[in-house]
Amino acid sequence: MAKITVNGATLHYEDTGTGPETIIFSHGLLFSGKMFEAQVAALKARYRCITFDFRGQGQSEVTATGYDMETLYQDTVALIENLKVGPCHFVGLSMGGFMGMRLAARRPDLLKSLILLDTSADPEPPENIGKYRTLNLVARWLSMKLVINKVAPIMFGTKFRQDPARAAELEKWKKIIVDNHKVGITRAVSGVIDRQGVYDEIGKISLPTLIMVGDQDVATIPAKSARIQELIAGSKLEIIPGAGHSSSIEEAAFVTTHIDQFLQSVKSRVSEAI
Repeated sequence: MAKITVNGATLHYEDTGTGPETIIFSHGLLFSGKMFEAQVAALKARYRCITFDFRGQGQSEVTATGYDMETLYQDTVALIENLKVGPCHFVGLSMGGFMGMRLAARRPDLLKSLILLDTSADPEPPENIGKYRTLNLVARWLSMKLVINKVAPIMFGTKFRQDPARAAELEKWKKIIVDNHKVGITRAVSGVIDRQGVYDEIGKISLPTLIMVGDQDVATIPAKSARIQELIAGSKLEIIPGAGHSSSIEEAAFVTTHIDQFLQSVKSRVSEAI
């Protein structure tokens, strides 16, 4: 565990593994780098794996401002540059994917490849905004505990939530969401609700790109991923059976296997080019 101050915020990050190539894992809203613990455990023997928490979430600093996607993008650029790990492979889930698309379109020099999980290039759909603002208001002024059972069906698919064998695991992740700093997390949620889309930028992406989405994802439905795949030349789309919005947790083995296979294919392409 370590801390780094970049772009006016002190961020928590974890640096594991000693491979010749680096993977940056960028988490989704309400979580932290912990949501990639299964992927890091599987890949750290062959890759340097870095997870980090966005400002206001996980163990990072709760700043007064800076929760808009452009500031978070600058945080991510500064993290990669200060750790001197570019060009790296970048895995972004949901909000983490918002960063990944911006990086790949604007700073391709920092990346070797892009993996997008359960994300969207569009602004928040208007039909979601009122509901999300209400949940956020209750969480901010009362308690996240009062809204977690409304949030869980957005964050997790039906298969995961209804599996008795995984009930304790579900409760673990719900507690992680509830334990976020109340002010930081509600500022982060507002930043996501108010975000600008990047659909007009992603056609610039020329890096090897893998897009994955759970077939039970209701927060960023599979059609959103298909829309991204249409614009990124040569990108590949994988549908994750039985997963909701938090696929790295819900179907960890599937996600890890496909990340590993994709990175191997990227290495092969580089070797052939040489």
